Amino acid sequence: MKQVEEIIYELEELRRELNSLISEKTKLIESQVIETSQKLDAVLNTYSRLTQS
Repeated sequence: MKQVEEIIYELEELRRELNSLISEKTKLIESQVIETSQKLDAVLNTYSRLTQS
C-alpha cells in the first residue's frame, strides 16, 4: 500500500506542476507542458494498474 501512497503523492506534485506551467505558458503545446502532461499520464497509468490488481 505504501507504493500507492507514493504514487498519489507524485500525482499531486505533477498535477500542481502542470497547473503552474499552464498558468505561465501562453501555449499548451510548449515542450514543458507536453512533457509534464506525459509524465502525469504515465503515473496515472501506473496508479490505475496498481489499484486494479
